[in-house]
Amino acid sequence: MCVGLSARVVNVKDDTVMIDAGGAKRTVSAGILEDVEPGDFVMVHAGVAIAKITESDTEETDGILEDLL
Repeated sequence: MCVGLSARVVNVKDDTVMIDAGGAKRTVSAGILEDVEPGDFVMVHAGVAIAKITESDTEETDGILEDLL
């Protein structure tokens, strides 16, 4: 099973995005996504933003991870 991390997009530059995941900022590839803008939420796996998601998806994912930890 693979686990993705939900994060908010802070900055977009070419095919990469700066994300904020619970205060940790990282640059990841966003080349497979279209129309990603600052403020969007994405699912990240292995350094790649793999899907745009909603804020409620992010809240649900964060809640599940908190329950597991």
